[in-house]
Amino acid sequence: MTTTPAQVRFNADSIGVWSDAETFEVTQERLSQYAAATNDPIAAHLSGEIAAPVFAVVPVFMSMIGGAFAVAPPELAMRVVHGMQDFHFHRPIRPGDVLSARTKPLGFSGAANGTTLVFLLETRDAAGELVNEQYMTAFFRNVDVGETVGELAPPHKFDEALRADVPVATVVAHMDQDQTFRYAPASGDPMPIHLDEESARLAGLPGIIIHGLCTQAFTSWAVLTELADSDTARLRRLAVRFAKPVLPGQDITITIWKAASADGVTTYAFETTVDGEVVIKDGLAEITN
Repeated sequence: MTTTPAQVRFNADSIGVWSDAETFEVTQERLSQYAAATNDPIAAHLSGEIAAPVFAVVPVFMSMIGGAFAVAPPELAMRVVHGMQDFHFHRPIRPGDVLSARTKPLGFSGAANGTTLVFLLETRDAAGELVNEQYMTAFFRNVDVGETVGELAPPHKFDEALRADVPVATVVAHMDQDQTFRYAPASGDPMPIHLDEESARLAGLPGIIIHGLCTQAFTSWAVLTELADSDTARLRRLAVRFAKPVLPGQDITITIWKAASADGVTTYAFETTVDGEVVIKDGLAEITN
């Protein structure tokens, strides 16, 4: 059942307004915990010497939640799912960094099946230099606000012509039965749909589902190990669209194609499947040569 625009209003006054900055102090232990929680095989990540790429969401997480419900009514919390995540990396995060994170809602757009809400998340170091920028898209299921305000996220659509080419890499990885219970504390994301069967089923899901960003973290280390000699600093962009939930105990297959190369950067397209069904689509990675 779709909630009509007459029943729901998003706060357009918050579009384009930066949140207050949240401070986050990076520790080696926290970086190591995150890597272990995402089955990351890269030694520098596991030791906490350098952050795994998707750890970048951790410093901005609380700011992101606040930004979402500065626009959307809090009563829609059980209808929201993660639609897309697009990281733009300026440098890796390292232990000892004192980071400042803030969020700016960019726009929203209603449709019959739901409303899309887009944010820009920004992380800077103590010197004020950009560490990363992220475009996060939230999707409120079966809520149509009946209007479009502001702008949406930059595109990263998969080029279907690439399927005629031989993939440059294919990686199979396993989601452990306790994956969400390890990822939740490591990431700071305690949403009940990842930890409680009843809550997940009440939300219309088949049961506990893997955090979307956990699945994206798996794709990040697959890209780095296969295409960048496990050198985190070479990853400049990592973008995905979440298509379907992944369940604990499932195997995921990450298939990667070379898309383009210019100005010292190679662009790869990828998708992630479970038993042949796409769970991550429109994957894009940019790696310096």
